Amino acid sequence: MTAPRIPSAATAAPGDFRELMAGYPTGVAVVTAFDAARRPWGMTCSSLCSVTLRPPTLLVCVRSASPTLDAVLDGERFSVNLLGEAGRPVAELFASGAPDRFDRVRWQDPPGCGGPHLPGVAHAVADCRVVRAEPVAGHTVVFGEVERSVTREAPRPLMYGLRGYALWPAP
Repeated sequence: MTAPRIPSAATAAPGDFRELMAGYPTGVAVVTAFDAARRPWGMTCSSLCSVTLRPPTLLVCVRSASPTLDAVLDGERFSVNLLGEAGRPVAELFASGAPDRFDRVRWQDPPGCGGPHLPGVAHAVADCRVVRAEPVAGHTVVFGEVERSVTREAPRPLMYGLRGYALWPAP
């Protein structure tokens, strides 16, 4: 008699995992940072999570080969722009990898920021200091201590799930 096969990460089908996560809607953010020459870098990120309240810490997961990750780790700072209802075109642009993405959006470099802020599309921004980075397969989990957060008027947040964008329902 053959022993039952025990599932493991080595046997889990990537398509099944992708389908599982597609059914878990999440907010949409653009993670930004400056490199050593103060050039802006950024990418769309839905892998964002709060970790602790004291000290306020969040984590983002970034593809290890990403130039945005290089800027985050080299500068040891980054910003998380939480996108609202006007943010879909920006989310798509920053997910595309277009090299001219910062030429195609309005952005700001406020004093003390971790990375570029995206006014008009971000309803909130957190400026973070890198406190830890852990490689996991082809990604790096970056923990950032929030040094400052700014919340603007409360539009409906942009959400992503079931392979599409939607807005949080109006109250």
